[in-house]
Amino acid sequence: MLQAVIFDFDGVITDSEVLHLRSFNNVLAEYDIRIETKDYYKDYLGLNDVDLFKEMVDKGLLKVDSKKIEILLKQKKQVFEELAKTEGRIIEGVRYFLQMLSENSIKKAICSGALLVEIELILQEANLRSFFEVIVAADHVKKGKPNPEGFLLTLQKLNEKNQTEIHAGQCVVIEDSHWGLEAAIAAKMHTVAVTNSYDADQLKQAEKIVSQLDQLAIKDLQQLCS
Repeated sequence: MLQAVIFDFDGVITDSEVLHLRSFNNVLAEYDIRIETKDYYKDYLGLNDVDLFKEMVDKGLLKVDSKKIEILLKQKKQVFEELAKTEGRIIEGVRYFLQMLSENSIKKAICSGALLVEIELILQEANLRSFFEVIVAADHVKKGKPNPEGFLLTLQKLNEKNQTEIHAGQCVVIEDSHWGLEAAIAAKMHTVAVTNSYDADQLKQAEKIVSQLDQLAIKDLQQLCS
């Protein structure tokens, strides 16, 4: 039985991946580094900020130590927050879908590789914060997607807030990348992919694929958990 829907954030609720890319390129310009859009979607989109910078260091593209990474993280966060205030956008169909879940008493949570302050900022400005019981962000986990740690922590926090225990098989995860889908599957949760960031053929591990969330009826989600 369907009990909860867990959302990724960037690329599922908000169309902010391009803002993240612009923020990264802003702070990397000091090193004459630019991440091309195709490379960002191919290699980096599913990573949190720390892992992205570490990946660039490991590849030899960025030659800095851990202390400098901390500075870059703060700079990137500041740039993103400024962009999000003026250019953040909620993806079409999200409001309708959230309202449908609320009308059917389905618990809603976010599990994202974004920072908590970034998520809260966009949700508050869009008047969507009240829909979500739990938010698990990059700040809360040691290992980002495709590791399932975030989804398992999200489920734990949902259960702390509810009298009736929710099991992994009663959760549907909404994702837009293969990293997120891999994490959800490893957490033994059901999966829906939205083609906001990648084509359907790159999201084949999902149990269901849609182009917009308002294409999903409550019965579609219930069938996944039956």
